[in-house]
Amino acid sequence: MKNFLLLISVLMGLGAFAPLLAQTQHLGLQQVVDLAREQSIAAKQATTQKKNNYWQYRSFLADYKPQLSLNGTLPGFTRSFVEVMQPDGTISFQPVSNNNSMLNLALSQSLPMTGGTVFVQQQLQRFDDFARNNTLYNGIPFAIGLNQPLLRFNPMKWERRIEPLKFQEGNQQFIESLEQVALTATDLYFELLVAQVNLQIAEKNLSNNDTLYKIAQQRLELGKISQNDLLQLQMGVLTAQKDLASARQAAAVASLRLKMYLNSRDERELELEIPKEMNEIEVDPQKALAEAFANRSDAILFQRTLLEAERDVNRAKKENGVNASLNVAFGLSNRGARPTDVYQRPQDREFVEVQFTVPIMTWGRNQARTEVAKANQELAQQSVAQNKLTFEQEIFTQVTLLQMLQKQVKLTHLADQIAANRYQIAQERFILSNLSVTDLGIATQEKDRARRDYILALRDYWQAYYTLRLLTLYDFELNQKIKY
Repeated sequence: MKNFLLLISVLMGLGAFAPLLAQTQHLGLQQVVDLAREQSIAAKQATTQKKNNYWQYRSFLADYKPQLSLNGTLPGFTRSFVEVMQPDGTISFQPVSNNNSMLNLALSQSLPMTGGTVFVQQQLQRFDDFARNNTLYNGIPFAIGLNQPLLRFNPMKWERRIEPLKFQEGNQQFIESLEQVALTATDLYFELLVAQVNLQIAEKNLSNNDTLYKIAQQRLELGKISQNDLLQLQMGVLTAQKDLASARQAAAVASLRLKMYLNSRDERELELEIPKEMNEIEVDPQKALAEAFANRSDAILFQRTLLEAERDVNRAKKENGVNASLNVAFGLSNRGARPTDVYQRPQDREFVEVQFTVPIMTWGRNQARTEVAKANQELAQQSVAQNKLTFEQEIFTQVTLLQMLQKQVKLTHLADQIAANRYQIAQERFILSNLSVTDLGIATQEKDRARRDYILALRDYWQAYYTLRLLTLYDFELNQKIKY
């Protein structure tokens, strides 16, 4: 009895789970878009790229903070024969065995306005002569210095202007990537939706054609229909069977493509809802253009391109002229037999050095490099101007397209309803022997065409909507900038 009751419980449990195993997953357009932004590989790649952009910018900022470093040589052991010049000018190879170790602690700070570096350091050096059993210490208790390029190109000055633009550009590219994910998900959504609608049409047509064919067989026996009309209906059944097989394959392929893009492991069959158009929205082309230039990474790219071209011209001019650098250091130094001797009554330590390079004869090379940089700057200005015009035209075109498609959706929806009603009437008239097979076929084709046209109009509308979001990074439904 216990085993019997256990078996009944198991069977009831399986029966309870059977609907779950067989159920389908119902999804709407917004759900698919949200899933794509959350779990698709493309969305994850965009997130990773954003992290990379963030840490690159953090690295850039850290370069302009004070840098504390410890470097040295520990140990620096040498045992060899070295060449030593004697007082009489001859050469003698003397054996050496020593250890020359050094530690240097330095705090440095870049100077972006001048391109130089100021530093503070402390150094201790130990020399062990093993051959003579002697140890000496040398050190710099304190020193401050400056390394300053003179009349040279200052890369830090330009980096502080360009790198923040790169960071902003990367952030906007992340938003654009997620909007591109939404647009791609919309394309795949409607690809599957069109396939499912075609499948529904094929199934309905097969059912209707089969029913009408059976009715026609009875009417043929009564002499109310010709053999030719019956054969035509039979061909309609065969065509509907072929269309059904093709529609099933297309729906299966489209479903797989959408699941793969969503990175979904759910084995349930997808059943998509037919989305409705939003409440009619009026998009001002000038507002769309202003938002695009304020939000898009392309607008930042235009600014960065011009700035980089200006930087390259400045570098060509500076590097083709007099190049000089000033190295200055002041501090204290001492030596002794013990480490503490270094810090007792140290002596002044000064260092001044100016290095320079003056081009005298370059055969026009320097001027050529400068002219090349100027020509590249002019080309960059022209390219940016052309890209801005293309950018503006793309925005205006997309706004116009969206406004037109809003009306197109309403018209095709109305046509779909009229065609469906007309087909219903035609079917009833055919059953009553008040309509020819040819007219019924025409009504069927118009019904199917109107249904497909409505779904395709919806597809074009939502693609245009998400494309406009991508081009402007602005939500015209909520009247706010898109942020993630």
